[in-house]
Amino acid sequence: MNKVFVTDIDGCVLDWDYGFRTWMEFQGHTVKISDKWNMAKCFDLPEDTIMQLIKQFNTSAAIGFLPPFRDAQYYIKLLHEKHRWQFVAVTALSSDPHAQKLRIKNLNKIFGDNVFIDHYFVDTFQSKEEHLQTVIDKYGSDLYWLEDKKMNADLGSDMGYAGLLMEHGHNLDYSGLCYRVKHWQDIYDCIVNES
Repeated sequence: MNKVFVTDIDGCVLDWDYGFRTWMEFQGHTVKISDKWNMAKCFDLPEDTIMQLIKQFNTSAAIGFLPPFRDAQYYIKLLHEKHRWQFVAVTALSSDPHAQKLRIKNLNKIFGDNVFIDHYFVDTFQSKEEHLQTVIDKYGSDLYWLEDKKMNADLGSDMGYAGLLMEHGHNLDYSGLCYRVKHWQDIYDCIVNES
């Protein structure tokens, strides 16, 4: 297997959910309903309002300070330093170049300057298909693809990636072909055992 690992960022590598909730509280919004996965319900706001707030958050300075997701920091560094894996980010963040630079700085700060060798961005809620194809064209087709959204996981799998789905409350009903993981330790064990 090619030692390039392709991954979504939010909800897989960085804890976007924590960052967004913290930012929303700073903006004066409080959690109304304890729904961890539906932000409109969580903050009791209309769907179009929450979508605008998500876009605003994704271009704010706060996007540059997201913490690592679960055990991502330890195992990504271990895969890179011990096993020489490199990582490519394919992320739906924003078309804003300043937000993209903040994302790259955030990743470099947490994981190191040479761990993520490529970064591909689409605007919030846009398809990743074109960038996933670009990655295949550049690095070959023998690649892992980690995602937390069912549709995007299946998209990568359909394109030939070895698909992995990071488990969240919003994807517990997933029944597709991607292998479900709960933590980066699961990914590490899968990769090391295949080597």
